[in-house]
Amino acid sequence: MSILEHIGELRSRLVKSCAALVVTTTVAFAVLYDPVIQFLLRSYCALPADVRVPTAAGDANCGLAALSPLEPLSIRIRVSLTVGLLLAMPLIAFQVWRFITPGLKPTEKRYAIPFALATTLLFAAGVGLAFFTLPKAIGFLAGLGGSGVVIFFQADRYLRFVLFMGLAFGLSFEFPLVLVFLSMVGLLSSGAMLRAWRPAVAVIIVAAAVITPSQDPISLFAMAVPMWLFYFSAAALARYVIEPRRARRQRRLETQAG
Repeated sequence: MSILEHIGELRSRLVKSCAALVVTTTVAFAVLYDPVIQFLLRSYCALPADVRVPTAAGDANCGLAALSPLEPLSIRIRVSLTVGLLLAMPLIAFQVWRFITPGLKPTEKRYAIPFALATTLLFAAGVGLAFFTLPKAIGFLAGLGGSGVVIFFQADRYLRFVLFMGLAFGLSFEFPLVLVFLSMVGLLSSGAMLRAWRPAVAVIIVAAAVITPSQDPISLFAMAVPMWLFYFSAAALARYVIEPRRARRQRRLETQAG
C-alpha cells in the first residue's frame, strides 16, 4: 500500500471506531447511567458515615455535593463517555488490529479476534481491580489528614478521580499485549526481556507510581504486581509458544527453498 492508501485506511478505521464510540456512549447516557453511578459510589459509600454527605433520604444514604447547576450534566457526559469507551473497546481493538494486519504474515492475521477479545478482557480486569482497591485506597487517603481535617467530597472531582483510576488500571493492563505483539513481529525476544528483568521491575513500579492518580501505596502495588506478572508471562509466552512457532516456520521455508 502507498502512503495515501495507508492514510485512507487509517481514516476508515478511525471513523468506524468513532462511530462505535458514539453509539455506545449514547446507550450509556440514556440507559446505563443510573446503575453505573450507583456502582461508582460503592467505594464512597463504604467510607465511615462522618466523611459522607447525607442525602435527603437520611444519614443512612450517601451523596456527593454538586456545586453548580451544570455539574450534573458534565458528570453524566463524563461517565457515559467512559462507559461507552469500555463497551466499544472490542470493536476499537479489532479496527486497530485490522489496520496493522496488512504488514503481517497470513499466519499472524488469524489472531485478530483473539487480540480484540484479550484487549477487552484485560481492560475489564484492570477496571475491576481498580474498583476493588478503591475503598481501601480512599479510606487510606481520607485518614491521612487526621481528625482535624474535615473531608468534603465534591461530585465532579470525586467521579473524575474514580473514572481516571479505572482508566489508568484498564490501560495499564494492556501492557502484556504490547509485549506479545512485539514478540510476534520479531522486535522483542524472550531473552531480551529476561535479561532486562531488573530494570523492567524498577521501571514498572515507577510507572505505576506516576500513573495511579491516588499516589497511595495500595493502588501502586495493586497496579505494579500484576504488571510484573504480565511481564514474565509475556516472556514465557514468547519463549515457549511464539519463538518455537517462528523457528518451525523458518525451517519449513528453508526446506521448501532447498
